[in-house]
Amino acid sequence: MRFSTILRKAPTHHQTSSLKLLHSLPRPKPKNRFFRKPNLVKTKTQSPKAPYTRDTVSNIYNLLKYSTWDSALSQLPHLRIKWDSHVINRVLKSHPPMQKAWLFFNWASSEIKGFKHDHFTYTTMLDIFGEAGRIQPMYSVFRLMKEKGVVIDTVTYTSMIHWVSRSGDVDEAVRLWKEMRENGCEPSVVSYTAYMKMLFDGGRVEEATEVYREMLRERVSPNCYTYTVLMEFLVGAGKCEEALDIFFKMQEIGVQPDKAACNILIGKACKSGETSFIARILVYMKENGIVLRYPVFLETLETLKAAGQSDDLLREVNSHIKVEYLCSNDIVEAEVESSNDSRVISSVLLMKQSLVAVDHLLNQMKDRSIRLDSFVVSAIVETNCDRCRTEGASLALSYSSEMGIHLEKSAYLALVGCFLRENKLSKVIEAVGEMVKAHHSLGVYQGAMLIHRLGFGRRPRLAAEVFDLLPDDQKGVAAYSALMDVYISAGSPEKAMKIYEEMRGREIMPSLGTYNVLLSGLEKTSDFQSEAALLKRKKKSLVATGRFRENVDVEEKVCDLLFARDLYYNCM
Repeated sequence: MRFSTILRKAPTHHQTSSLKLLHSLPRPKPKNRFFRKPNLVKTKTQSPKAPYTRDTVSNIYNLLKYSTWDSALSQLPHLRIKWDSHVINRVLKSHPPMQKAWLFFNWASSEIKGFKHDHFTYTTMLDIFGEAGRIQPMYSVFRLMKEKGVVIDTVTYTSMIHWVSRSGDVDEAVRLWKEMRENGCEPSVVSYTAYMKMLFDGGRVEEATEVYREMLRERVSPNCYTYTVLMEFLVGAGKCEEALDIFFKMQEIGVQPDKAACNILIGKACKSGETSFIARILVYMKENGIVLRYPVFLETLETLKAAGQSDDLLREVNSHIKVEYLCSNDIVEAEVESSNDSRVISSVLLMKQSLVAVDHLLNQMKDRSIRLDSFVVSAIVETNCDRCRTEGASLALSYSSEMGIHLEKSAYLALVGCFLRENKLSKVIEAVGEMVKAHHSLGVYQGAMLIHRLGFGRRPRLAAEVFDLLPDDQKGVAAYSALMDVYISAGSPEKAMKIYEEMRGREIMPSLGTYNVLLSGLEKTSDFQSEAALLKRKKKSLVATGRFRENVDVEEKVCDLLFARDLYYNCM
């Protein structure tokens, strides 16, 4: 029966109500398949993204490096940055200039509301002073950590031990190790390894061996660098078989020798002429795709030639160097004969990245008196310095000197830094001399720091040469105090007093750092007691008037930063 029939047979009142019910039901709207209502997209205003931390750190680093401190001081408070320990530490770890790093460190603690340095920022600042060889300021930061109640952990002690031992004071480093243990700081694998290397380098073999046994007793697992330190000592002691035994056993327990380990071991074996040991390491390198650094490759090549042995395995392991060397010869023969344009060498350097080719080009151009542009030779110098190629950098300096080419200031500074790291101090003087001829200024801070560094290396004659090379307007209190410190360290207080009198004759006022330098030497001898007493009174007067805290010019700030044991102002 149909639905309509049921409705007709139903009573009238029910029919009416049923019809109303039907009409009350929702009716579907007819769809037009050819028309679709557009979806309106709501536009949201996007808030600007916060800059990445690395960009923030890079901006602050550039500000500190390329601006004066006064300029940086006026800009730092207006940076839209949420200052915290992480950001401050990252900035310090980016290695801005040491003086500005210290000023920034103090600014953060005094000007940023609610900020206090923690053991991370303290340890990084301590590392900056230690790396620069400034042991006394490093200890001042260390003492300040204790005074402020900052937690001193194993990392901080390990850093202190490392830098103190690098300065040559092994006994003090041992004392710090004992202090660390007494204070309940448990050594890590890094601490044990650094301490063992220090003892091995200092000739304390039995103590280093005992430290290694203690490390094993404490269930601290050695890492690759720990085994490298052990093997390096054994190779140096002529115990290559024992070193090889460790080399293969460490692989059995899952510790694979890395590129650094192989380079260190082969470099050490070259010094003792252990060619059979070198061959065993080269086989491992070939199997694992490890190559030698170029200086180590050359040293190994010379060792094998001197021993009358084949270098086929060495070249097979380092095939990239062989190809580079052959290509460099082709470039030299083809390019130098055809053109003397400086674009030849710049294309080799910047496009082919073949510094061996550059060396050949420079030698041939020097023989033929072909003069290159200053910026090209400067680029060669800086690239060689970046890759620690002292020989290539020296060749470029010699070429520029013979051809009368004045390099850019950055190239001369790169040379000075490279030669200092390699302890080629006579080359430092050569670079500074050429820099002065090119009418570039070392600057107050770099001049004083270089004099101090040469004195730290027990080379007073070279330090005096640098002082003499400085123009008169840069021979201020910082340079004079640095030279006094050189003679005090060399045990010649009479020469230091002579320099002091010369400085006073030029009407240059001493600073707090000057007095500290002189008193550190004069108080140890009975010949200058009256002079020491007078200097003490002058220092006390200077401290009492507070002259060293306010209205201090750049010369005095640099001098106090370098030589004032109490760091010339306490703004933490």
